[in-house]
Amino acid sequence: MTFNYKNVYLNETSTVCGPIEKEGPLKKYFDKTYDDLYGEEKSFEKAEIRYVKDAMVLLLRKSGLIKEEIDLVVGGDLLNQIAASTYGTCGVGKSFIGVYGACSSSVLGMIVASNFIEGNMVENAIVEVSSHNSASEKQFRNPVEYGTPKVDSATFTASGAAACLLSNEKSKVKVESATLGKIVDYQQNDVNDMGRVMAPAAYETLKSHFEETGRNPDYYDLILTGDLGCFGKEILTEYMRESGYILDNYNDCGTMLYDLETQKEVHAGGSGPVCSALVNFGYIYDELKKKKLKKVLLVATGALFSPTTVHQGEDIYSIAHAISLEVV
Repeated sequence: MTFNYKNVYLNETSTVCGPIEKEGPLKKYFDKTYDDLYGEEKSFEKAEIRYVKDAMVLLLRKSGLIKEEIDLVVGGDLLNQIAASTYGTCGVGKSFIGVYGACSSSVLGMIVASNFIEGNMVENAIVEVSSHNSASEKQFRNPVEYGTPKVDSATFTASGAAACLLSNEKSKVKVESATLGKIVDYQQNDVNDMGRVMAPAAYETLKSHFEETGRNPDYYDLILTGDLGCFGKEILTEYMRESGYILDNYNDCGTMLYDLETQKEVHAGGSGPVCSALVNFGYIYDELKKKKLKKVLLVATGALFSPTTVHQGEDIYSIAHAISLEVV
């Protein structure tokens, strides 16, 4: 399902990241960084909440708004019951909506907020997402203390928080359209190969977007998927080629956030809700403001599973949502 927008603009962004991300190739685009995963807190979960609070403070400061002027906050993360967003955004805005799209949460949140703005129900909204490598590993896979070896296909959950301000106030960057994805089951169940799990969802959403808009990939200067990593990126490219779409202008945020040659600990690349958000709200937004990019399609992908479903042998379902940003 694709929506078109006439009155939604991206006004400002903020980015906060952890130690591994600050050593990557995009470090100069982050507003605030931390030297360790505890972020001056006593637990990984509290560190993630601190990331969120930092992102909110930075965004308000950069936009010149106060927290009472925000109509709506849309937030999501990977902690149980989206705890980081709940605790981190408390006190900001008149209303709050929590979303869970796993690693697709940033674009899902932008679509929810954009629909409220386009429908004249609110004038502005903050979209915020976060994730934390150690908190996610502890929750979804194994206790961090186990030091479990990783396979080459495994992705690395990014640590940080990122936020953006959307409103009906005209700016240099417009939210042009969006395509909501559907739940996809390609009968994958390997938690150490999220690229293979999520690539089919990216394929389905991209195909729907092109069919429903009548566009081809070359309409955009750049098409970005959320966090398929190097292996999932290859799979998606092949899926699209088989359907007649050549992605010459395509990249993946999971392969952009880190240097895969030198940062071997990330294996196949980045993942987590903040992975694509750090790239998009940092580097991509900067490129749009400078008009080096004029039309960008962001396709955030997510794996919809829990430790319980995996342990019971269920397939890992996936989803992807797309949003189009254009320079005015």
